[in-house]
Amino acid sequence: MLAPAAMEVSVDGTVSTTVVSMPAVHNPRARKLRSAVWQDFTKERRADGNCVAICNHCKKQLTATSRSGTTHLRNHLAICTTTSTRRAGKRRKLIVRRILHNKTSTGQPGGGHASGDDNDNDSTHFDQELSRQDLARMIVQHGYRFSIVDDLGFQKFVKNLQPQFSMVSYDIVRADSMAIFESEKLKLQDVLLNTPCRVSISVDMWRSSTQMDYLCLTCHYIDHSGDEWKLRKKILNFVHVEEHFTASQIANLILEKLQRWGIERKLAAVVLDNCTAGDIVATELLRVMQPRRLLLLNGNLFHVRSCAHILNLTVEESLEQTSDIINRVREMIQNVKFSQERLQKFLDTAKLLQIDQKLLVLDSPNNWPSTYLMFDSACYYHDVLVRLAEQEAHYAAFLTAKEWADVKALTEILDALNNTMEKFPVENPTANLYFNDMCEIQVLLNTWRNSPSPVVAQVAGRMLKKFEGYWDLTRPVMAFASILDPRYKMKSIEYFFQLIYGNDQFTAKATIEAIKQTFTSLCNEYEHSADSLKNPAVLFYAGNSSSCMSSVYNNGNDSKTFSRITLSDARRGLDQYIQESSSGQSLKSDLDLYLEEAVYRQKEGNQDNFDILGWWKSFAAKYPVLSQMARDILAIPVSIIPLDSEARVLNEYLSTMDPSTVEGLVCAQDWLRADTEVANSDGHADDKVPRGDELIVAPN
Repeated sequence: MLAPAAMEVSVDGTVSTTVVSMPAVHNPRARKLRSAVWQDFTKERRADGNCVAICNHCKKQLTATSRSGTTHLRNHLAICTTTSTRRAGKRRKLIVRRILHNKTSTGQPGGGHASGDDNDNDSTHFDQELSRQDLARMIVQHGYRFSIVDDLGFQKFVKNLQPQFSMVSYDIVRADSMAIFESEKLKLQDVLLNTPCRVSISVDMWRSSTQMDYLCLTCHYIDHSGDEWKLRKKILNFVHVEEHFTASQIANLILEKLQRWGIERKLAAVVLDNCTAGDIVATELLRVMQPRRLLLLNGNLFHVRSCAHILNLTVEESLEQTSDIINRVREMIQNVKFSQERLQKFLDTAKLLQIDQKLLVLDSPNNWPSTYLMFDSACYYHDVLVRLAEQEAHYAAFLTAKEWADVKALTEILDALNNTMEKFPVENPTANLYFNDMCEIQVLLNTWRNSPSPVVAQVAGRMLKKFEGYWDLTRPVMAFASILDPRYKMKSIEYFFQLIYGNDQFTAKATIEAIKQTFTSLCNEYEHSADSLKNPAVLFYAGNSSSCMSSVYNNGNDSKTFSRITLSDARRGLDQYIQESSSGQSLKSDLDLYLEEAVYRQKEGNQDNFDILGWWKSFAAKYPVLSQMARDILAIPVSIIPLDSEARVLNEYLSTMDPSTVEGLVCAQDWLRADTEVANSDGHADDKVPRGDELIVAPN
């Protein structure tokens, strides 16, 4: 029998609504009204013999037959026009929500803490343990203090919300939070162990306000457990390290953590941009892992740098040679901003020249983007500052004409580099996004190196030398990611390398061919590796055919290993082989077929919105080997934005915690972020919800 609909049913005017009192005759079979809802309703019988429930507050009549239940009565209380009843209805909504949660958790329609409509008193619905776990999860997820449970205001709020909840102590909520950490850790470990693709890691050094150092180990991988492929980033460990730790000790610590997670055999690459002695740590990791033959191309793709880090190092080290002109601009702006009389002259002159007001920026030392903004604002107010210099000819703080020319030239260089940097802040970017931008930077530096301006040529020459030194380490990985972008394939590499090498076309062709050969070698590794054999993939695809050579080993998501091949599978493979070889078709590898086909062009929309992971998921059956490579290469975090040293500081609250608690809170908050994203995926996203770093980043 279908359950009665959970809706308010009013008594219409087509039936007599005359209500008579219930007969006083005792009926031993009559059911006792045990539901708490009858505290707000009176059950009476109508003249036609049917029963109605009359609201004690608004006197509205609702059905009250034996089959109608009490759900519609509770729903009415939630919307009753009486103020006191509406307040009580809200309390009942909380109870109903908890009942639904418990039913969902148990997976049983009759499970949870409710025993039926006629037994829904508050004491049977409330669960102290479940509420206690909710409290701990809230504290972890939003970075609240454990001591919030001792705040009188919070205690009063909870007491009014649910009088039956017994507030827990500081120690208990801390223990519950650590239990959440351990539980979520097991879940994540299970995910990583069952992920068929490789993972990449990034390592960052953090510091507390008490000068304790921490190592943050983050994992990057493609999650394809759902309907879509998603790039995931999870903090694995946040461990305390002694200040005197050597590079070898840091490398051993990283290896130990990877082994505990069970992912040391599936490592693709590592980014050590913010790690102490990163180059030495990478060398130590390679020394240990290369003999095990676990790395791609024997470790040639193992250590990479992020694009943003490459640009930061290139610009910062090159601008050290231009400190004189930077100091001159800084001194000029300081004398304008911090002299009340001169600042008023500046504002009056800007108004006289009809120049719209814009912030006059003073940079932060060792922060080149702020230096660019300072140069840019100075150039914007060039006419105003020149007029001030004429009025105060005796004052040496203002720039000369030659210095102004140098500042404008440097501003053009920094503007191009800053525009590239501004493209990087993308949440969870794939490795293919910025190859073209990095090549464009190299082309521009080549051009500026031959500039007629001495300062431009000098600065560009230094930048180019630094850039090429850092870029050579990461270029192969980003070139491979560009090849795996169906919009470009080999086209970007061919186009930009011919521009980069200019007249030396022999070197350009040799470099292009070397990248293609290395990519082919990597593809061969995947084809012949044990991972490829276990992968639900097809090793070869027949040209001009929609069939796959090894499709006999694949059946949707239920892949067969070679040890489970049946005789019928082998016979089908033979039949297909005879048909294809007899027709004169040549078998082509994934790579050959992929490169021969035209590049993918989006019909409309912004090219930057291209979903490369969605494309590879759709074409995984056609390019099985390349799709597996795409999952591994595109997850390498070369496009991330590394936090600067000032941002990598724990807040005051966490700085007072012991290291084990710090790790538990930092990791658990990161792991619970997915719950927040799911909760906000229905269009009710809250911009104030922590996005991952709010807990551990010190406030400004």
